[in-house]
Amino acid sequence: MEKSNQDKVAVEERGVTPPERLWNAEYCKVMCSNFLLFFAFYLLTPLLPIYLDRQFAADKDTIGIVLSGYVIATFLVRPFSGFFVDSFNRKRVLVICFFAFFICFAGYIGAGTLLMFAIIRTMHGIPFGAATVANSTVAIDVLPSSRRNEGIGYYGLSNNLAMALAPSVGIYIYSVTDNFSLLFWLSLLLAMVGFFCSTSVRIPEREIKKSKPRLDLDHFFLSRAWLMAINVCLFGLCWGMLSNYVALYGQKELGITDGTGVFFALLSLGLVLSRLSGHTALRNGRITQSCAVGVSLSLCGYILFAMAINEWTYYVSALLIGLGNGRMYPAFLNLFVKVARHDQRGTANSSILISWDFGMGIGILAGGVIAEFVNFSAAFWVAALMQMAGTLLFLAFTRVFYQRRRLAD
Repeated sequence: MEKSNQDKVAVEERGVTPPERLWNAEYCKVMCSNFLLFFAFYLLTPLLPIYLDRQFAADKDTIGIVLSGYVIATFLVRPFSGFFVDSFNRKRVLVICFFAFFICFAGYIGAGTLLMFAIIRTMHGIPFGAATVANSTVAIDVLPSSRRNEGIGYYGLSNNLAMALAPSVGIYIYSVTDNFSLLFWLSLLLAMVGFFCSTSVRIPEREIKKSKPRLDLDHFFLSRAWLMAINVCLFGLCWGMLSNYVALYGQKELGITDGTGVFFALLSLGLVLSRLSGHTALRNGRITQSCAVGVSLSLCGYILFAMAINEWTYYVSALLIGLGNGRMYPAFLNLFVKVARHDQRGTANSSILISWDFGMGIGILAGGVIAEFVNFSAAFWVAALMQMAGTLLFLAFTRVFYQRRRLAD
């Protein structure tokens, strides 16, 4: 203790301010609730096409329509989510949305028809979209300002990691138990734990404007970030195709019956490694450089995946996509926040998620249609081309666009 005090005095004498604590208790709670929210949701993602095929004998384009329903609902609700998060008590908005999110999992258990399942899946997108916006905005509120770039990067890892890790866990449980009901119950339980975690978060008091706000576009979408939104949309399209159809693709066209869990495990490993190696760049403000590395790595991964030469290229592509997305998404989240005013944090968060969801919805729907009328290989070549278009757009235009519109910290 004495040595610690001496070190503190020495730092003060040198006139150097010690770095603020990044991993404070409230930030850890927000990270945990966000991880559980995405983990519960994506535990089912790669298995739902198999479930719909097995339980309801749905064809591929019908599966695409059913699975894209939640994305449409999420896309429609997120602009209003940003407005409510910026205009009302953020903790209250988060708790209400998270509660509705976890309750919706009970509907999957009781859905006895394809129509009922489609309705429940679509309705689930509403609280999912609202809760993700509220939770990410609360994360920014509890971060110290000097560590915000780095903290946003790690926060992005929590949902990226859940989106990669949960499918491999779900596939493993299904391969062992052959029981979809167990997975639905497990998702319900995990979402409930995440809900209780969110109720314990304490956020700084902030002044809420009592006057009725003037409604304009910037209350619902950050128009200053329109080109960045197009860029994120292209990348979301690629992820929508990959995450929803990789299991069917591996089984039906590559003959890899038990490899999807390994695929997502390697994707998770890439995400973790990219954050461990990329946090210094975000801390030092090299956001666009980090993003450029990420989009380029992801491009290599998608091309390798579409080529599907053998099992090794299948698995290496997962690692590359993980490495790329682990750098790309947190960097883009920082870009959106930095072109927004302090009172637009909710709108900035909802805007990047709207863009991602819109792209994902197109990817899920297009992937099902292309697979039905051509094959899965053609669908993933389309994904690779969209990733290439997004990469070129970022390198040629989006980086300059961001620098011109960035606001002072």
